[in-house]
Amino acid sequence: MFTRSFKNGFIFLRVSSFNAGGFSSPGAVIRQLAALLLMLCAANSYARPDMTPLGPNIADKGSAFYHFTVNTFDSADGKRHYKVWTAIPNKKPPASGYPVLYLLDGNAVMDRLSDELLQKLSQRDPPVLVAIGYQTDLPFELTARAYDYTPATQSSPQNLRGRTGGGSAVFRRLLEQTIAPQAEKDLAIDPQKRALWGHSYGGLFVLESFLSSDFFHTFYSAVPSLDRNNAALLSALERVNTAQSRQKSVWFMEGDGDRKTQDENATSDVLAALSQTVSCLRSRGIPATYRLYPGLTHGAMFAASMHSALLHVSGETLSEAE
Repeated sequence: MFTRSFKNGFIFLRVSSFNAGGFSSPGAVIRQLAALLLMLCAANSYARPDMTPLGPNIADKGSAFYHFTVNTFDSADGKRHYKVWTAIPNKKPPASGYPVLYLLDGNAVMDRLSDELLQKLSQRDPPVLVAIGYQTDLPFELTARAYDYTPATQSSPQNLRGRTGGGSAVFRRLLEQTIAPQAEKDLAIDPQKRALWGHSYGGLFVLESFLSSDFFHTFYSAVPSLDRNNAALLSALERVNTAQSRQKSVWFMEGDGDRKTQDENATSDVLAALSQTVSCLRSRGIPATYRLYPGLTHGAMFAASMHSALLHVSGETLSEAE
């Protein structure tokens, strides 16, 4: 008999009663081994995103409601290579300029944008969309995003499943001083409606940006990876400068599906901790919203939270529950 358990992000398999007399036939052995293989495949699906290479996206196919530009950038050390799509509404901007939403993990974002969704945005106050990805045909550049989206620690660099973290300050500087000016060049942008969305490590980057940057005014943090060294961010959020932060708003977007499936992303008590942080921020007059998506898992929150952020930036009112 095989059983599975999770601990600290690792998958453990336990074998019990595995002996020649424990099976009635060779077929039973085969069935047990097949069950083990299925278990291993299921375990892998929890830990890793779908890394199937991507095909053409909406920028390649064309849209009736938006047009696109594409730019490439390199990190200062030459180790990371970015591809940035800017989606510009065909609709004339308002007098104050377009709202603009910056989205991390841009390759996966572009794969999920449809003309139907862009049409829905165009019916309100359509935002400029800036999808910041990497020069790859994969949905996620796992090594690069681990470095770019996670904060430095006081001791040694973060080790994130064999990948080095801690480069968020460097990436934020590139984003604000190089990528954004190029993406917004010759566009009428309302700087008071500049927003940032990120998922998982990207959600972590969003929260750290709320603490350290005045470039953005609305922050959408989807299932931020607040385990290990990063939980201290919540304490820092609760101590944030009130006068400066009242000019910003932050959204915490969480699903509770991982708590039901025992997924490794189901960090204990994180939902309660986030809710407490939102209450603390609100008590100090800082606009903060906790939005729960019942039943959605860590992976499913990518598309759901992205969709919500897009609609909210375009002027749609969102409730605190999906």
